[in-house]
Amino acid sequence: MDPRQQELAARIAGRRGAVRGPFRVWLHSPEMCERAESLGAFARFDCSLPKHLRELTLLMAARNWDAQYSWNTHVHQAIEAGIPEAAVKAVAEKREAVFDSEADQAFYQFCREILEDHFVSDETFARAHEHFGSKGLVDTIGALGNFTMLGMCLNTFQVDLQADKEPPFPDIRGYGRVASGADRPQP
Repeated sequence: MDPRQQELAARIAGRRGAVRGPFRVWLHSPEMCERAESLGAFARFDCSLPKHLRELTLLMAARNWDAQYSWNTHVHQAIEAGIPEAAVKAVAEKREAVFDSEADQAFYQFCREILEDHFVSDETFARAHEHFGSKGLVDTIGALGNFTMLGMCLNTFQVDLQADKEPPFPDIRGYGRVASGADRPQP
């Protein structure tokens, strides 16, 4: 590594414990790495969302992009932060997740719509805005955008599948989608 990369690697290791996952890729472009690390740190540690919802945005973006490293790294953190295991399983299986808290349900619906539909209905926006305000929704979009970029990086550069772990998604093996029985050619 050149001196700039060494400086960034030391800063990342100091904040995150080590240089792993996407940072090993992003260090190839120190300017990109510095900005991605800054946005990622804001999304994970400093934005206005409560910790359990920051973790939920990460899981939802990871599942949207089938980013297994992100999922495996954060699934237990999300549960420890208060995301119900049944909701985590529903996200992994691309089923509708249900939350006891009205605010959490509104947040989930907001994230789901923007990730899946690329738009948010007026009703969903109003419901989420009531709970999180403009700042919270801007922070949500920033977090989802950051975690989307993360998933794209992990998949493009095939970062750490963690083969010793059970695959987190029923329709993904390795870096590809498993064809359903209906998609397979018949003998």
